Amino acid sequence: MELIYLIIGLLVGITIHECSHAFVADRLGDPTPRIQGRLTLNPLAHIDVVGTIMMLLFRFGWGKPVQVNNQYFRSPVRDMALVSLAGPVSNFLVAFVLALVLRGVGDGMPDVIFSLLNFVIDVNIVLGVFNLLPFPPFDGSKVVALFVPRRFEKAYQHFLDKGVVYVILFVVFDAIVLAPLLGHVSLIARFISFAAAFVKGVIVLGA
Repeated sequence: MELIYLIIGLLVGITIHECSHAFVADRLGDPTPRIQGRLTLNPLAHIDVVGTIMMLLFRFGWGKPVQVNNQYFRSPVRDMALVSLAGPVSNFLVAFVLALVLRGVGDGMPDVIFSLLNFVIDVNIVLGVFNLLPFPPFDGSKVVALFVPRRFEKAYQHFLDKGVVYVILFVVFDAIVLAPLLGHVSLIARFISFAAAFVKGVIVLGA
């Protein structure tokens, strides 16, 4: 059942996440997501083939990135950061709303529904935290751009364009070298687990 819960949780989380990117970009003046049919809650519009295969094989995947043209934005750096924030924030909002539901009527729910909603909460929190990592291609890297001094903007843009290679190398190094040294749990996994637990605590208390 856990695999089914995971698939449902990821479909909900990824769909909300990507649709939120598209919605905010559209509201800020970029018609690209609307033209490409991304302003929808239909999961089929947001499924990435490789990400789906990864989800089935390794229990974690990703959605099809929303294409954004920042030339339509009045303030490209600020608006790109807002578009990027929309995804993780939407995941946290989903988790918060479902936590409210569980607090209100969770005691009377069938065990299957209760477990499913808990799983969806956890998956959305992990997706939100994961995407806030301040490295390309994650959403957090565009948020960090807001705080980069003007004289370093070109260098940081180069990092955004090419930095994904270094991130992949670090992920491989983390998995092959650091994980065995840290008790077979990668540094990235430890950080995400800690951050997700913290965020869940805040959300549950807030609900």
